[in-house]
Amino acid sequence: MGASLLTVAFFFFILAVVIVVKTAVVVPQQSAYVVERFGQFQKTLGAGLHILFPFVDVIRYRHSLKEQAVDIPEQVCITKDNVQVAVDGIIYLKVLNAERASYGIENYEFAIQQLAQTTLRSEIGKIDLDRTFEERAHINAQVITELDKASEPWGLKVLRYEIKNITPPHDVLAAMEKQMRAEREKRALILTSEGERDAAINRAEGEKQQLIKVSEAKKEQQVNIAQGEAAAILAVAEATAAGLRQVASAVQAAGGAEAMQLRVAEQYVHQLGNLAKAGNTLVLPANLSDVGSMIALAMNALNKKAS
Repeated sequence: MGASLLTVAFFFFILAVVIVVKTAVVVPQQSAYVVERFGQFQKTLGAGLHILFPFVDVIRYRHSLKEQAVDIPEQVCITKDNVQVAVDGIIYLKVLNAERASYGIENYEFAIQQLAQTTLRSEIGKIDLDRTFEERAHINAQVITELDKASEPWGLKVLRYEIKNITPPHDVLAAMEKQMRAEREKRALILTSEGERDAAINRAEGEKQQLIKVSEAKKEQQVNIAQGEAAAILAVAEATAAGLRQVASAVQAAGGAEAMQLRVAEQYVHQLGNLAKAGNTLVLPANLSDVGSMIALAMNALNKKAS
């Protein structure tokens, strides 16, 4: 009897454990569980402890509410100028509605991948090869817009899309490298020519400034020389005028006329001697002994000039 009671008790214990396991559910943070009752959606369980009806309620789907990164496999796209490029990317999405994510689509990750690939092919086909590298941000924005429209009924939110690699064919890469090399050489030549032009302009400006400075220096020198000559002429004129005034005063004084006559006679004799020294031929006055008449003649000339 005791053994049978122990067996029954053990059975009920196991049953109680099974019931607890079936009814008590702990949902982790940032997770959502979808519960069905008899195959029909019942409710969505958030984070925490929940009690279910045993053998009636079943957890059918488990979703993570964290942001997920879904890799987009590499695919071949054709650009507007008919160049094939291999493009891959990555999508960042988040489940906002666990019920829609469970019943709105069979496999939302696969659906997002396929939709992203088709949208990317469509966007790449609208632009030329050269612009695919420049328009990455625009392509990413267009893909997000299209995916967001389609994923809303699935309870998903597409947060970001990033193109990882754009790989053109090898021959196109070689041509692009040649083009870039030519562009770099062109820019180098332009920069060199601009540098030479600027250097020539600077040299010309320097020579111009130098010539201006030289001409200004010459101008100032000539002005200074002219001012010096003018000052010298003025000083000579003033000295001559002062001398003449003194001579006139001396002549008008007592004995001045006799002194002037003596001076004229001395100059007459001196100049006559200079004429004799200057050449072999000498012209003498008719009356050489009459010095007084010569002095009188000179005095008359001086008096006429003074009058």
